[in-house]
Amino acid sequence: MTQQFLEPKTTADDAGAGTRQPAGRSWLDRYFHISDRGSTVAREVRGGITTFMAMCYILLLNPLILSTPDAEKHTLASAGVVTATAFGAAVCTLLMGFIGKVPLALAAGLNVSAALTSQVVPYMTWPQAMGMCVLYGVVIMLLVVTGLREMIMNAIPLALKHAITMGIGMFVALLGLVKAGFVGKGAGGPVQLGPAGELAGWPVLFFAVTLVLIFMLQARNVPGAILIGIVVGTVLSVLATTLGGLTDKDWGGTSPELHGSAVTMPDFGLFGHVEFGGWDQIGAITVGMIVFTLVLAGFFDAMATIIGVGTEAKLADDKGRMPGLSKALFVDGAGGAIGGVAGASGQTVFIESASGVGEGARTGLSSVVTGLFFAACLFFTPLTQLVPAQVAAAALVVIGSMMMSAAKHVDWSDRSVSIPVFLTVALMPFTYNITAGVGAGVIAYTAIKTAQGKWREVGAFMWVLALIFLVYFSLHPIENWLGVK
Repeated sequence: MTQQFLEPKTTADDAGAGTRQPAGRSWLDRYFHISDRGSTVAREVRGGITTFMAMCYILLLNPLILSTPDAEKHTLASAGVVTATAFGAAVCTLLMGFIGKVPLALAAGLNVSAALTSQVVPYMTWPQAMGMCVLYGVVIMLLVVTGLREMIMNAIPLALKHAITMGIGMFVALLGLVKAGFVGKGAGGPVQLGPAGELAGWPVLFFAVTLVLIFMLQARNVPGAILIGIVVGTVLSVLATTLGGLTDKDWGGTSPELHGSAVTMPDFGLFGHVEFGGWDQIGAITVGMIVFTLVLAGFFDAMATIIGVGTEAKLADDKGRMPGLSKALFVDGAGGAIGGVAGASGQTVFIESASGVGEGARTGLSSVVTGLFFAACLFFTPLTQLVPAQVAAAALVVIGSMMMSAAKHVDWSDRSVSIPVFLTVALMPFTYNITAGVGAGVIAYTAIKTAQGKWREVGAFMWVLALIFLVYFSLHPIENWLGVK
């Protein structure tokens, strides 16, 4: 499907020629095309606030995911990550509003953060990992500018795109279960229920209560269900800690308590901590696969989200074309680089933008409002100390369940589709490796199509991709054979 960049109809105010606009239109209306899209300033403000309320949970979840030690056993300061997350979301969402002029908000992508945690920092330092975010952002921007994004989108089968979304969803859900202590390493197997084969302790209880509450609110179509669930879970946790005398040991780290003032200056300690190079120990092929994985994690999901939200806002035509598409994709790519420089991981478009659209948002003004709210959050970092990791982890499981909805688009009766999809979805969480899932799916799709005598349907790009993944899976024996290691 061809996506083109469409601008609103040329007007006298916008281009100096054409039909004169009604008198009395403000510069705000003219710049964001508010009247042209059948909206009002009030609707845009309401939509921007709604989108912020629906996605501000990222300020809690991103520091949780990025809490993993890197290859040198260094961890990121929680306050710094919260500031970086709010800063990245504010800057990228404001850019989307002013440049893309569409109702889309950006923040640290959970899929990108998950990929960093599982596949990058075990081999690199955090500054090097953020450097990888900058690289993947530059790659996406180049793909948009050169038009290669269309070729890539058309080359990868739609079923595998859905499989990547579902697999990352399963991976994110597993992260949540592990962070909550609901799942742990088993003595007789790879995983087990809880750290000791059973559930125990208040934190797991509050995780379960929060999870069930969010699901109940979603079933009732309550706006901001995730945020409401986290707030309720946090209040219950604070009450239990205060009245029940729970300690840091009971919470497995830090108890939900506010230390000092709720308002403080932002901590920009992570800003600019980006390194390029120093990858000799892991090899060029591994570095290339990491960048490719991050591109997969951010690019395809963003494309689907932008088109989906644009269609919901009635901005896209019957061919999927919408105003500001190319600019929106470029800003999304820039989000990878901006997030890396900020220290928050790659920024990407959030599906929660649809909640603002549901409130009437149709233009970039709503994104400006959302971005300003994220900017205000820079000064309320201490409030995140109140939210236990176990409570925030419940949202990861919820997000994972939402990403699994892509299963409805898969033809499970077609073996050439269902087998690659199954391998992609299953191997991401089972191997704790997103690249392994994508690689297995690509190789399986190519092999099965060849077995069916349909090797021409695979396409040149998929054949190249399959060969790259074969090298990736065979990297260790190849290095031994060549005497590299």
